[in-house]
Amino acid sequence: MTVQEHFDRTLPLARAGVDRAAERRLDEPWLAAAWSHPSTRVLAVAEGKAFVADTEAGTELVLLSAFDAPAEGERIFLGCDEDATAYFAVLCAQLPGRLDGPERPAGLREVGGLLGARDAGLLVHATALENWHSANRFCPGCGHETAVAAAGHVRRCTSCAREHYPRTDGAVIMLVTDEQDRALLGRQALWPEGRYSTLAGFVEPGESLEQAVAREVSEETGVRVDLDSVRYVASQPWPFPASLMLGFTARIDSRPGAADIRVDGEELDEARWFSREDLAAGMAAGTTLPPSGISIARRLIELWYGQPLPEVSW
Repeated sequence: MTVQEHFDRTLPLARAGVDRAAERRLDEPWLAAAWSHPSTRVLAVAEGKAFVADTEAGTELVLLSAFDAPAEGERIFLGCDEDATAYFAVLCAQLPGRLDGPERPAGLREVGGLLGARDAGLLVHATALENWHSANRFCPGCGHETAVAAAGHVRRCTSCAREHYPRTDGAVIMLVTDEQDRALLGRQALWPEGRYSTLAGFVEPGESLEQAVAREVSEETGVRVDLDSVRYVASQPWPFPASLMLGFTARIDSRPGAADIRVDGEELDEARWFSREDLAAGMAAGTTLPPSGISIARRLIELWYGQPLPEVSW
């Protein structure tokens, strides 16, 4: 498998095995019939966690029948698979009481990379909508309560009838290299000692993605990027709480001092240039920790590094 094939196949949170079937969200008779169908499966979610089970086949979501699903909570239609099985989520204040068997509560950060494509996609979808619903209980226009509509993909004000839709915050994440093909990695003070990652930041209003890459790199490290070198690689949802990570590569520009690092001291505590040999030696010694296995940052580094990074605990 080439590095590009590895990258394409292993963005854990960008996988899906269910058609979202958006055309069904306003079809109340169909939704009611789907909910009561014996083949329908329901995911209970509370505070970003759902029950999972570790089986011989791997880690899987615990999906309930509609009959066994929590009676309290907001109901969200997630979609249908190729066998016409419908999937819903119920957003609960807390997960149901203890289940019989090996089930345990877990969130995307813990199991996103362990779940299969269908289950990863379902949990990403449900987690993103749970975060959005919890933050939009009241109408920003008039202050009155909002209610769930469109099978969980809209909130409608109970007073002025204004409709509110889930938002996704675009964020760029980039692997920047210099003329020696070294990679620019940084670390935040709150991270575990030795952990480094690619740079990232939110796209500002009226800004192109390429401009956001150059601005964020300059703001955080003082390094200047050649705008024409910015290349899109891949994207991945990051529902913590509502980001879409847009991955890029870029190179520094040719002006003198473009590679000089001056960290801002706010978002980053440290930044440095890594050769492949530097990174390999640091990981072997345990003094350099790569990003989380579910992050697009890790895949960007692997694309530059030339092979998958070792799994580490941090």
